Amino acid sequence: MVHRTSPAVSLHHRFENDLHAQLAASFRLLVMQSRIASLYSPATRHRVFQVVVDGLLITAAYGLAFLLRFDLNGIPQRYRDLLFATIAFVVLGKLVIFALFGLYDKWWRYVGLRDFESIVKAVVVSSLALLIALFFFSPTSVSLPRSIVALDFLLTMALIGGIRFIVRSVIERPLRGFGSGGREVLLVGAGDGGRLVVREMVKNRELGNRPIGFVDDDTRKHGMRIDGLKVLGSIDQLPSILDETDPDEVIIAIPSAPGVLRQKVVTACRDREIPVRTLPTVFELLSGSVNLVQQIRDVKVEDVLGREPVHMDIEEVGSYLADSTVLVTGAGGSIGSELCRQISHVGVEKLILVDHAEDNLFRIERELLEQRHFARLSVVLADCKEEDRLERVFKKHRPQTVFHAAAYKHVPMMQLNTVEAVRNNVLGTRVTAQLAAENGVKRFVHVSTDKAVNPVTVMGASKAVAEWVVEAWNYRFPETDFVNVRFGNVLGSSGSVVPTFRSQIARGGPVTVTHPEMTRYFMTIPEAALLIIRAGSLIAEDEKYRGSTFVLEMGEPVRIIDLARNMIRLSGHEPDDEIAIEFIGPRSGERLHEELFNEDETQLATGVEKILRTKSKKLDPHWVYQSLLQIEQLVLEGDEDSLAVRMVDLAKEKQILGSDGEHILAEQQSKDQKDRSSVSD
Repeated sequence: MVHRTSPAVSLHHRFENDLHAQLAASFRLLVMQSRIASLYSPATRHRVFQVVVDGLLITAAYGLAFLLRFDLNGIPQRYRDLLFATIAFVVLGKLVIFALFGLYDKWWRYVGLRDFESIVKAVVVSSLALLIALFFFSPTSVSLPRSIVALDFLLTMALIGGIRFIVRSVIERPLRGFGSGGREVLLVGAGDGGRLVVREMVKNRELGNRPIGFVDDDTRKHGMRIDGLKVLGSIDQLPSILDETDPDEVIIAIPSAPGVLRQKVVTACRDREIPVRTLPTVFELLSGSVNLVQQIRDVKVEDVLGREPVHMDIEEVGSYLADSTVLVTGAGGSIGSELCRQISHVGVEKLILVDHAEDNLFRIERELLEQRHFARLSVVLADCKEEDRLERVFKKHRPQTVFHAAAYKHVPMMQLNTVEAVRNNVLGTRVTAQLAAENGVKRFVHVSTDKAVNPVTVMGASKAVAEWVVEAWNYRFPETDFVNVRFGNVLGSSGSVVPTFRSQIARGGPVTVTHPEMTRYFMTIPEAALLIIRAGSLIAEDEKYRGSTFVLEMGEPVRIIDLARNMIRLSGHEPDDEIAIEFIGPRSGERLHEELFNEDETQLATGVEKILRTKSKKLDPHWVYQSLLQIEQLVLEGDEDSLAVRMVDLAKEKQILGSDGEHILAEQQSKDQKDRSSVSD
């Protein structure tokens, strides 16, 4: 029986075939259009130009190798046949090998030392490949002489490397092209930073700067010329170098320069009234603009404190935050905003900024969006003390990590506003920590202060109790990792001594110092934020760090009087002679010297640079919980006097988790679990 296809089915098949043919044709057209468009892109045109030039140079090198081999007396016919039979293969083969080694991935004006290493490798491999290929597959009866291979290798190396060097030299332009105009600049540091500054000055003549030489402590560089500039001597020889060269300005071109070096430079220049500027620190370079010279700034007091900088890569340090949601409280403050800046570099899925100060929150939001082009953020105007509001935030965004940086920190002001200090620093921490645990947060990092050590003020006591809350909640909520990070003062934070001194100097003085022997620990805000993020990663690395209090190594304490004198000198004045310094006596609750560890704590290393941890007997979490109830009652009553007395007394009567502590802890955890179950039911 013959089955006949109905006209309808046949029509359907023809329609399908026509449709497929049309789609295939459209697809081929789109591919062709995209390929044609790609040929006209600047990057493709530049690669084509490079390939064409290299092809001509390879041809020239191969032909010259034959001419030189036969002393320019004429190439014998059999070798001339070999040359013409193999030249296309040689050129195409070498271009393919050059491409495999990445020689066409970069514009020649940006070629550096590593690129020349790639050129050497590519030429060596291509010459070996040429020798082997023509030995086994020679198109004529004559084999390629090894002397021609050697000459071809040397000529190819010279031409391929030389053209790149010439192009870069022409584009960079020689320094003598500056003539005698412009401000004469002496550069401290003949390393990568100094060379970058020189190149920027060369390429941007409109800046009006003319580099005249380097100063560097590397004796191997002394007397050498680097990028056309002579290395004139060492930092210790700077005074005599300044007298001889008389520059208009000195630039410290070492981003990682220690404070001692910067201080030497500033002192030598100040005596001769020569302005000093500096490259930004590594932290500022990572987050700054592209034009390096435009980032050069005046030397700040942070630059001359003498602390060795921390060398950590934020992308590596913060890798544990990648592809996750991170919440930062106090996001508009000094530490909170810097945490947001650095976290924006590590590839988080979303960053939640929480603050109750509208203007601060607005500023950090605009900075992240407009300057750092980071848009994966949510801005939340909320107070950490308001449990209902904060609970909605946690349930909506479901963060995996919380950095709790929201706190009141001004000691004299908190001494006068006890209730608000405790409400914010203690109850706000308790609310945030508990909601974090109840909403599945993996890690909670609490930012603390050295004022919490052996506290004698309301502010210090409030931060000490906040540390206890974090430690106790680590036991109450074992599914969440809780840690404290404790450190001293940060330079430049709002209301700190540095902006206070700066404003007093701007007014002509006097600069007010509380006591000639008063000292404080200091670190920069970017350094503190980086180490806080690093401390958060330690929990994931080792279970023993759960509930720990990490302490950032602050170096040697700085005398406040020395800080004041340095700031006056950096402003171009002499302390005492031009700007007076007054001693006004310690304010209420101020101590002459701060500490980083309590009397019952011992310090242990973590294996991470600049991060220590404390070791002490565990607190009784039940006692902490009961103390919180007492504090909360006094806050509700508004009894400032009783609250102040109770806060300071708590630090003295701190009860330690004793022999029956584990039993109390188990009971408390069981009670918490029942409470949560009843709420969910």
